[in-house]
Amino acid sequence: MHCFTGVIGAIVPWNFPLMLLTWKIAPALAMGNTVVLKPATYTRLSALLLAEVCAEAGLPPGVFNVVTGSGAMGSMLAEHPSVDKVAFTGSTGVGQTLRRLTAGSGKKLSLELGGKSPVVVFESADLDSAVEGVVDAIWFNQGQVCSAGSKLLVQEPIYEKMVNKLKERLTHFRVGNSLDKTMDMGAIVDESQRKSIEEYVEEAKKEGAEVFQIKDSVPSGCYYPPTLITNVQTVSRVVAEEIFGPVLVVLPFRTAKEALAISNNTIYGLGGSVWTENVPLALEVALGIKAGTVWINCHNLFDAAAGFGGYKQSGYGRDGGKEGLFEYVRPAWEERPRPGKVQMDLKTFGATLPQRPTFENVDNRQITINGVTMPSIDRTFKMYYGGGQKRPDAPYVRPVINPDGKVVGHVGEGNRKDVRNAVETAHAAAPGWGKRAAHNRAQIVYYMAENLEIRRDEIAGRIQLMTGRKLEECVTEVDLSIQRLFHWGAYCDKYGGGVQETTLYGATVKIHEPVGVIGMACPDSYPLLGFVSLFAPAVVRGNTMIIIPSQNYPLSALDLYQVFDTSDLPGGVVNILTGDRDHLTKYLTEHQDVQSMWYFGSAEGSKFVEFASAENVKRTWVNYGLERDWTDPEQGQGEEFLYQSVQVKNIWIPMGDIFAN
Repeated sequence: MHCFTGVIGAIVPWNFPLMLLTWKIAPALAMGNTVVLKPATYTRLSALLLAEVCAEAGLPPGVFNVVTGSGAMGSMLAEHPSVDKVAFTGSTGVGQTLRRLTAGSGKKLSLELGGKSPVVVFESADLDSAVEGVVDAIWFNQGQVCSAGSKLLVQEPIYEKMVNKLKERLTHFRVGNSLDKTMDMGAIVDESQRKSIEEYVEEAKKEGAEVFQIKDSVPSGCYYPPTLITNVQTVSRVVAEEIFGPVLVVLPFRTAKEALAISNNTIYGLGGSVWTENVPLALEVALGIKAGTVWINCHNLFDAAAGFGGYKQSGYGRDGGKEGLFEYVRPAWEERPRPGKVQMDLKTFGATLPQRPTFENVDNRQITINGVTMPSIDRTFKMYYGGGQKRPDAPYVRPVINPDGKVVGHVGEGNRKDVRNAVETAHAAAPGWGKRAAHNRAQIVYYMAENLEIRRDEIAGRIQLMTGRKLEECVTEVDLSIQRLFHWGAYCDKYGGGVQETTLYGATVKIHEPVGVIGMACPDSYPLLGFVSLFAPAVVRGNTMIIIPSQNYPLSALDLYQVFDTSDLPGGVVNILTGDRDHLTKYLTEHQDVQSMWYFGSAEGSKFVEFASAENVKRTWVNYGLERDWTDPEQGQGEEFLYQSVQVKNIWIPMGDIFAN
């Protein structure tokens, strides 16, 4: 069950001023929220006109509000304590600023940011159709489109032919007043943007790139000719960065694997398109491109029924579809977190390890063999990554102390090198685990539940030894963990997506893909159940993860090493690092190759995770220092766990061999 979020602060850009603001306000109002809209500085009038229309339509006063102003006004709106969610479309740089401004505040945030979308043309494509598709992909709206197909990849056998066709097409291009319907392209939004585009092109020329432009037909003023750049390197700025103008760069490729490698060699992941008459090839490449929307033999098609949004530094959250509605609701049980002004030094958070306490009161349990009583073996638990137990990089251990002050075990003290090693193994395991059949993943998770049940009493005893709770409560926690594994095992093949009902003559297929490598910091309450509740939904949806178990009571999570090893879980899918939670969280959050960070600890840690995540726009899920009841089905295994474990991709597959519509 879900409920409305509250007051939505919506901030939209100038390139599609009316369409983009309706993408924000329509789902927000439909879910029962009120909206304060801040339109772009250049395009205020269309927003004010819509406000008049809403008033005439009978929308109650105060439900939809428009405030105009500069970019500073948008920052003020995002920081306002009464705003419960910020919905933003715009540049990646501004999105990063908003993430930092709202860090630790408890506000929801969705970001639809920039892109450098690849257009992949195979030798099996209909070249004439592909040429027109490229024209629509990059020169539509003067290239001032976040999902513009600005990076053209052409298979080598047809490379020269494709480039020549594009050059010929540009000789017939008409640039002029956009109110004249005979024009193909209008003016750039303002002179500063035109100069920025020109600087990119001039830099490419200095690097030795070949620039093709038809300048004769371009009128004076704030116009820029449609531009085709060849002979570029993958590291060139014009290839790597979003230009937001009518500039297309072209690169050759030999094989489909190479095309995917070039397509995904970017910080962005908003859109892309594949051009071929070979349907299996088209689908496989579309699945391989790491982007929120991939079109087949078309580009820049949209519909309210299909979500639109990005991967990586193209942001997170979706506009459109059911997932677009989810952006404007909260779980019904959850009050809007209001941690207040969290005062902390973000630069020093988790940077140094606190002094490790030393205790003489060690719980040396004894055993009797053949009538002789002797101390049991003192076990130091190791790290677990890559499918094996590993010693920590530093020669330090952390005592695990029960409520009676007794040391009941030792665990390794992890550091940044342990994080580095674990992330590498998680990435190595991710492709294979994500491609496994859902049925296979389900069997492994069910197997985990069976093996956990075999050791039920032993692990319950371990929880009691650490926490001092009653044995009956500890047994209940183990039983709930077993039940939760069965619950999530059933979701291995039941949350994969569906077919969207859009206006496209064809099929728009929604796919729930793994987020990738997820960092997790577990709560201290319910050391086993909290651990299982977090890793299980992520693992069934094909993610790999690095988990920091309960800082104070980690031993029950470490007992799962043998459960994983005997349940056929591939090495590197689940990796466990022990030590100071905030110290390890710092390096997981700052790691550029971690795609999401889940943190269940302090309000200060939550603020740091959200603030530091802005660097590579990783997704976050934090608790703002608030506890949740992990035994409750809604709080401990609700739909939000699935939402956090997937990213939505829509693949648009048109038809038209029989009917031309």
